[in-house]
Amino acid sequence: MTYDIAAVRAQFPALAAGSAFFDGPGGTQTPRPVIDAVADAFANPLSNRGHGTPAERNAETIVAETRTALADLLGAEPSGIVLGRSATQLAYDFSRTLAKTWSPGDEVVVTRLDHDSNIRPWVQAAAQAGATVRWADFDPATGELSAEDVRSVLSDRTRLVALTGASNLIGTRPPLAEISRLVHEAGALLYVDGVHLTAHCRVDLEQLGADFFSCSPYKFLGPHLGVLASRPGLLETLAPDKLLPSSDAVPERFEYGTLPYPALAGARAAVDFLAGLGAQEGGGRRERLTAAFALLEEREDALRRQIETGLAAFATVTRHSRAALRTPTLLLTLEGRDTRDAYRYLAERGVNAPSGSFYALEASRRLGLGDAGGLRIGLAPYNSVDDIDRLLEALADFLR
Repeated sequence: MTYDIAAVRAQFPALAAGSAFFDGPGGTQTPRPVIDAVADAFANPLSNRGHGTPAERNAETIVAETRTALADLLGAEPSGIVLGRSATQLAYDFSRTLAKTWSPGDEVVVTRLDHDSNIRPWVQAAAQAGATVRWADFDPATGELSAEDVRSVLSDRTRLVALTGASNLIGTRPPLAEISRLVHEAGALLYVDGVHLTAHCRVDLEQLGADFFSCSPYKFLGPHLGVLASRPGLLETLAPDKLLPSSDAVPERFEYGTLPYPALAGARAAVDFLAGLGAQEGGGRRERLTAAFALLEEREDALRRQIETGLAAFATVTRHSRAALRTPTLLLTLEGRDTRDAYRYLAERGVNAPSGSFYALEASRRLGLGDAGGLRIGLAPYNSVDDIDRLLEALADFLR
């Protein structure tokens, strides 16, 4: 099975602008089928959900089909898919709901590797409940966060562990299944921020052992949304604050106000687009997603290695993405040079690679980079070998 990059790129109107996009970790470009799905939802009758009119039925259909598509993507059940404005918003919502069950003396674990959206909501909720926050560290020399790093801060008072599925800063993928086993042995829940992970590998909620798993479709070719997957039975045990007349059914009890139906239609289309990358005919969408991500991972790993080989020729470049298992995401610093200047120089050459800490403040500080971070290079399904050549050439020119 081969990956037809020309056919893939032809589906992205934004590529006609001529830029090489290495800013996918901050948000990917959008393929035509997703754009069309959003437009179709707006173009057809649409109203609040119901069954009496075509507009109501269209809304019902969009929500149901989107939950099913996202469940296929994440190895979950449709009734365990919660839809929200963003992964950050969902982390705040669930932290406040779960904190209702915490007491002084209880403990919550967060990590130095995470995006702040999977740290600060839990730190703040713990403070309000009188619970203690414990920090799991990672090795800045290797970028690794091990199961032992988490085990060392677990106790019989641990109520929740918040952990990234993959670092949006340096790409590190912690051993989630092993950590999940330790967390559950301690009697705690595991909340996984899968925003960066979901764009690059096949996710299976049960295999990972996550009790809650969040992601954002705009990181995998879709619109701006937040998604959380959990077991319906677990969601039934939680009592979020909600309006009196709003539904108490799961997952609706966690969704505030009217859902953005056109964006949901786009998220459904993004999942279908990903499922088509593997060019596998027949089988269900889950099977096609499995084949597609296997192909995508293989290709992105090869492109990442090509970038790393090219970077090795630059004596003044330090690569901070070193974990054995990682996404195709590289964080660089440049000896004697400001990466913000490099970002601007590359942008003038039509190469988009931003500079910063990208809300992963704790990770950036632990790496010794302060709040400035570095130059981040991230791959997406539409990146080509030519993109990489342009990146390396422009970076070489900047360093000269």
